[in-house]
Amino acid sequence: MFTGIIEAVGTLTAMQRQGDDMTLTVHAPGLDFSDVKLGDSIATNGVCLTVVSLGDHSYSADLSLETLSRTRFAEAKVGDTVNLEKALLPTTRLGGHLVSGHVDGIGVVKSKSSSGRAIEYWIAAPEALARYITEKGSIAVDGISLTVNGVKGREFRLTIVPHTALETTIAQWKPGTRVNLEVDQIARYLERLMQGRAESGSTLTLEKLAQSGFL
Repeated sequence: MFTGIIEAVGTLTAMQRQGDDMTLTVHAPGLDFSDVKLGDSIATNGVCLTVVSLGDHSYSADLSLETLSRTRFAEAKVGDTVNLEKALLPTTRLGGHLVSGHVDGIGVVKSKSSSGRAIEYWIAAPEALARYITEKGSIAVDGISLTVNGVKGREFRLTIVPHTALETTIAQWKPGTRVNLEVDQIARYLERLMQGRAESGSTLTLEKLAQSGFL
């Protein structure tokens, strides 16, 4: 699990095809590797990857065909920068929101504009994900925990403050940029719970939601 609070920005230094799979290497001098060991998880542009080897301020990880099909790593190239976050600990401050590192799909930046010192982006989500995105809800975009400040159809608006733009890859986004999206987990589980209730003919009340732990 992760929080969506980016710890460092790394650079892809190698991408080696292994049949349908891929092994990538990330150089990240800004990331603290003192407590990282083989088998640990590092969110890389929002994708939970398992460390399979460690180098000098770098790590390598394997990407399965499933990961390549659901994320934009299939189109990445050596030299690209990526947002990095190590897995959270029980003592970690939850400064963002709970992020699993399991990307749901790819969004596309539609527009970029200034709003005071902030930057506003409109991003189009795949139709299948749009129903999980709500105003003032949370979403992870390229691994960054962000607040949705507006929704219009399947597009949503983000307002990025200067600090976030400086500490992540956001400043590189422009119309046409493709980004990894992970919607809020609670929305997905709540939908599945409601589907199960509907299939069984049972009604879903606020009391039952509270009993289920959602409220």
